Amino acid sequence: MKKLLLVLLYLVPFFTFIYEGCVPSKPTEKVELLPSERLTKKLEANRRKIKNFEGTGTIEINTPEVNTTANFKITMQRPDSVYLEVYGPFGIELAQALVTSNDFSFYDAMHNTLYKGNSNSDILRKIFKVDMSFSDLTDAFIGAVNLTPKLTQNPSNYEIVYDKYVLTYIDSLTTAKTKYTVDIRDLVVTNYQLLGSDESLRLDGSYSKFKLVNGIPVPFLTEIKNNSQKQNIKIEYRKVDVNKKNSRITFEIPEDAEVVKW
Repeated sequence: MKKLLLVLLYLVPFFTFIYEGCVPSKPTEKVELLPSERLTKKLEANRRKIKNFEGTGTIEINTPEVNTTANFKITMQRPDSVYLEVYGPFGIELAQALVTSNDFSFYDAMHNTLYKGNSNSDILRKIFKVDMSFSDLTDAFIGAVNLTPKLTQNPSNYEIVYDKYVLTYIDSLTTAKTKYTVDIRDLVVTNYQLLGSDESLRLDGSYSKFKLVNGIPVPFLTEIKNNSQKQNIKIEYRKVDVNKKNSRITFEIPEDAEVVKW
């Protein structure tokens, strides 16, 4: 009996440590259910809290043009600067890209060539191999969904399905649908879908493995499938920092790099 008591006394601190280290979501029955207006405002407020973002992880891109996976590091200064470093096996630098809302610089380390020019959707497609606008690109890397256009709209349908809010917006002209699925307890978008007038799934974004970083929920796994363009992108982070003090973008290339204007 004494031995059993000693074992229990030894294990109590261990289980207490485990309990305190995990922060469970709020029980669904204790959560205040929100009207759609308050919900969209809260979600958009969280997205806008991110002023700068740094992360390291892997990116996987599958398109008709390319099928590749690479390690990367990203530094983002919102609203207008994204700096990306891409590495191959053994940490070998393959490329650097600095993209702003106005211009871009792309350094091909393997050929010691710097490409420069004005930013547009065609340039972003050539660099990142996906058809995205600059704002879509930044949102994809931070795992966010831009709800700004929905702040002044009421959803066509708003329902609660088990532990999820589901908001559906129908375009009055095209009858295309936009659907957002939101976790009730953690108030994060877990799925974003764009459906055509024929109910075909054109775009599907899923967000998971959320962690609180400086008080802001960030998905460490984002998967976006653009079915209409046959483009898939998967971003998985190992480490993330949000709103880091003195965060800077440093774009350094060899002086002897060949410069090509696009």
